Amino acid sequence: MKIVIGYLYSDLMNIYGDTGNIIALTKRTQWREVEVKLKVKSLKSKIKKGECDLYFFGGGQDQAQQLVASDLESSGKGKVIKQEVERGVPLLSICGGYQLLGEYYKPHKGPKLPGIGLFPIYTEASYDRMIGNLVIESMFDKLVGFENHSGKTFLKKGADSLGMVIQGFGNNGKDKTEGCLYKNAIGCYMHGSLLPKNPKLADWLLQKALEIKYGKQIELKPLDDTLELQAHQKAISRFSK
Repeated sequence: MKIVIGYLYSDLMNIYGDTGNIIALTKRTQWREVEVKLKVKSLKSKIKKGECDLYFFGGGQDQAQQLVASDLESSGKGKVIKQEVERGVPLLSICGGYQLLGEYYKPHKGPKLPGIGLFPIYTEASYDRMIGNLVIESMFDKLVGFENHSGKTFLKKGADSLGMVIQGFGNNGKDKTEGCLYKNAIGCYMHGSLLPKNPKLADWLLQKALEIKYGKQIELKPLDDTLELQAHQKAISRFSK
């Protein structure tokens, strides 16, 4: 078996350790003796339907988001990403990447940046900086990460959040929601990196990627996650008090 991971705009959208998620996905695939290939997709790249089995989209500053928002629309990448998610391809997006997969992001200065409309959300810049460790309750049990954002994201009616905040701010610091879940696509504010400390989530993404690609149920080979789970539990005990 083989997995192709698409890393979206790694040169522009890569802050607060986001590339650690790519490392976690790659190593957890290799440890299971499954072939893995990484394809970086940025401004000069094209994306073809069926080319990647799993996508990752990290966070970035407002200037980078302006470039990326324009490219997603003008190049057709946004349309392809939506089509791929609709057929079940898993995706993980964080912070700026999450915002640009919604309906729009409104920065402090300048016009709204159009999103691709994958997630039923919208984001508006605020003067509140939401920084700190984040713990949520989700379908993956508890998830831990680190958030640093001033954008406030709001879920539209009928949208499913990734989880509910136990510690931290989450989407907007008001309604206790964090992230958004649509089919096998996840958007959230959890940097840190997220996946090394949350192996259950990492394996869910890998399992979905293989199942959609090969059209059958896949059971992943178990790994020794002793250290990962220790880090996970330590973060929960330290930051959810």
